[in-house]
Amino acid sequence: MKRTILTYGLISGAIIILGMIATIVLSAKHSLFLGYLIMLVGLSAILLAVKSHRDKALGGVIKFWPAFLIGLGVAVVAGLAYVAIWEGYLAITHYRFMDDYTAQMLAAKKAEGLSGAAYDKLAAEMAQMTKNYANPLYRMPMTFAEIFPVGLLVALVSAVLLRNPKFLPARA
Repeated sequence: MKRTILTYGLISGAIIILGMIATIVLSAKHSLFLGYLIMLVGLSAILLAVKSHRDKALGGVIKFWPAFLIGLGVAVVAGLAYVAIWEGYLAITHYRFMDDYTAQMLAAKKAEGLSGAAYDKLAAEMAQMTKNYANPLYRMPMTFAEIFPVGLLVALVSAVLLRNPKFLPARA
């Protein structure tokens, strides 16, 4: 079971972070929808991990809690892989992400017509966020918190679906 969790968790984390980095590198815009879609696609490995364990180790039958715990394990490993690879990406790019993101956000708001005190307030908030993000004790849990709730939800749905042996039954 540990091997399944580790394997599928690392695969999931790698898919997600590579998708995220590709969108950052290839696109000037950061889309929340696209980011969560990439997470959902990568975290579909949770369903595959639970199904694999159910079919190979348990003969095609699994109860809710063991299925949920496997999914949770994969979500934790994927989250940790996501954080580790993101930290590597930040180091390679000399931690420019937040400066670039802040500049892009401020430019977009200015283009929308935001000015005066409202713009100054936003700029101050973004400067504080950039300062906070420079601290790894702030940044790493925040990065993990981006992905883990999605993994938790996918683990829950996977456990509910796969506890029924008729859902994606094992091949004979």
